[in-house]
Amino acid sequence: MVETVSISRCHGGTQGFYRHASREIGLPMRFSVFTPAAAAQARVPILLWLSGLTCTEENFTIKAGAQRLAADAGFLVVAPDTSPRDTGIEGEDDDWAFGTGAGFYLDATVEPWSRHYRMESYIIRELPGVIADAFPGDPQRMSIFGHSMGGHGALSLALKNPGMFR
Repeated sequence: MVETVSISRCHGGTQGFYRHASREIGLPMRFSVFTPAAAAQARVPILLWLSGLTCTEENFTIKAGAQRLAADAGFLVVAPDTSPRDTGIEGEDDDWAFGTGAGFYLDATVEPWSRHYRMESYIIRELPGVIADAFPGDPQRMSIFGHSMGGHGALSLALKNPGMFR
């Protein structure tokens, strides 16, 4: 179940911030969604944005101004957080390049990180279904892009999952 944190009118559509209990991460995860007015008529293409190191679901959403262009083109824009937060793992906040905010869109393989740091599985296996169930986005017309660590993540995930993204 997706919980609405906040929602505002924006360029004829809505900009919302949400959270849900993630089965892949084992903790609550946050994301933002811009829904264009065109989504009232039919499912629209999805643009999945992956942010860079240390960012949250708010950075791109607040700073980029992409909503106007997404409204004009009729795209749903999804921006997930970059990593799990508040895992309780000792040392997760000691280094900005490792731990909180630095999920690298990969699945950790070593304990204790592997219990919660499963960003690849979250982005590939879970988030598209969450979006398709709760929002008027068309998962058959989904693209992925990003900046910095998110750009690397987008390229890596697209190459590892041929046919999933357009």
